[in-house]
Amino acid sequence: MKRLFSLLAITGMMAFGTTNATTIANTNTAVTTTVNTIQDESEATAAAGETLGFHQELKKRFIEGGAGFMGIVLLCLILGLAIAIERIIFLNLSTTNTKKLTQNVEDALSSGGVEAAKEVCRNTKGPIASIYYQGLDRTDEGLEAAEKAVVAYGGVQMGQLEKNVSWISLFIALAPMLGFMGTVIGMIQAFDKIEAAGDMQPSLVAGGIKVALLTTVFGLIVAIILQIFYNYIIAKIDSIVNDMEDASITLMDLLIRNKK
Repeated sequence: MKRLFSLLAITGMMAFGTTNATTIANTNTAVTTTVNTIQDESEATAAAGETLGFHQELKKRFIEGGAGFMGIVLLCLILGLAIAIERIIFLNLSTTNTKKLTQNVEDALSSGGVEAAKEVCRNTKGPIASIYYQGLDRTDEGLEAAEKAVVAYGGVQMGQLEKNVSWISLFIALAPMLGFMGTVIGMIQAFDKIEAAGDMQPSLVAGGIKVALLTTVFGLIVAIILQIFYNYIIAKIDSIVNDMEDASITLMDLLIRNKK
């Protein structure tokens, strides 16, 4: 009997130990699964946060700002950038190596006369070559007539360089003003909601003010972008105009020396 009880006791202890081990193993497995699930959810959330990049955030804020004023501000940006890019391309094509052109014109005057120099100007792009051509074309009428032609045509070329630049400055001024107007209108609408509700609820004020300020932010961003392009264009125009003035003086000196 004692042996039988001992065997039963040992068997019961082994069974209890096996049950506990199985329970502990199951518990550890459940904990591990839970931790892995939490990690997977965290990684998925982080991946979703990374997916919402700059463009998505910009699109979201643009929609929140309202299609009315935000659309007009966007139109200012598109038109301003279109004009700025066109002017930059035109100004880069109008840039001429003045020293090389002057040397070629001087060599042509020495070897082939005025007609050869005019042919050099015809084959060269840019306002400086055009000014040279107009001055050379009036040499038969005298140096004074050539000088007047150079000055007059220089003014024409300057007008072509500055063409449509005033529109960029208009959009620079218009974009933030539209943004401010959208902000004021949004604030008025927010206070109208407060008046209609009859209670100063933070959600009404915060939502209205956020939407109102978004128009101002986008208007300022548009103005900053266009201002950078505008300053570059103005600096480029000033550089070309200075080259035109120096080239005009050089041309008159060449004509005077050629007459002698």
